[in-house]
Amino acid sequence: MATLLVLTGCNLTITNLTPDKVPANPSQIYTITASFRPTNGQIDPASIAPRIIIDGQAYKMTKSSVGTDIWEFEYQIPAGRASATYYFICEFTSKENAGGVPTEMYSELQTMNIAGRYVIRSEATRAPVGSRVSVLGAGFTTADLVYFDSTPTRTVFESPSSLSFFVPAVAAGKTYKLSVMNSVTGNLDVGTFRVDAISFQVSPAALVLRQGESQALTFTIPSPAPAGGMLIDVRTDVPESVIMPEVMVPANSTSVTVPVQGGKPGNGSLFFTSSAGESSVAVTVTAK
Repeated sequence: MATLLVLTGCNLTITNLTPDKVPANPSQIYTITASFRPTNGQIDPASIAPRIIIDGQAYKMTKSSVGTDIWEFEYQIPAGRASATYYFICEFTSKENAGGVPTEMYSELQTMNIAGRYVIRSEATRAPVGSRVSVLGAGFTTADLVYFDSTPTRTVFESPSSLSFFVPAVAAGKTYKLSVMNSVTGNLDVGTFRVDAISFQVSPAALVLRQGESQALTFTIPSPAPAGGMLIDVRTDVPESVIMPEVMVPANSTSVTVPVQGGKPGNGSLFFTSSAGESSVAVTVTAK
């Protein structure tokens, strides 16, 4: 966030336009920018000469192409450093004192922190339950989990610059706070995410299996699955009786068929959660 620095009784306002925290980059060169703006017509604009004091050295700043009162300095941070402390000095003369001794104005001490862990953006800001969505940034680890408010998602670590998550089975038609949480390296705000409604059909409506026998179960969604596929949340109250793989509708497909194998004899259900609610399929497993 830029810090406005105003010295009472002076004819110049210094505004630091450099954020307190900037994302790390491979070159480790960072642009420090400030505005040096006369507050009245007494200063000779051509006499304004800003410098930056950083690492105990004074450097001249150069005029930026983005504004007449904006000056900048390209700072190469030393290896291993994650922050820099600096301040500005600006010399100027008044129109009445042209050619005389210039006035010097000093800013307050400023700090710039280099963030090695941050979020750039989420690939999407709305999707139905089960959709796979990527989050781009830097400094991600395998311990990161994406949350919808307080609900954790199934999170996939793709690289230090990319995570993906599956939209959890939360209520549709609502907007949730999206964040990346990590108890060691800290939490990151991603933004907000709206969950849209979707429903699906499951057939057959009931499964009767012998122990070790398999039967196909088909899931159908109303429109093609997005890139990354659509994960369907499946739970059961008889986990020892049912053996089945993860249910993922492939990208651009509207259905997927998975085998369900009978385990230990028992009676129960498979439960499926979508944005439209919860449905179930009765399961009976008998001995061979």
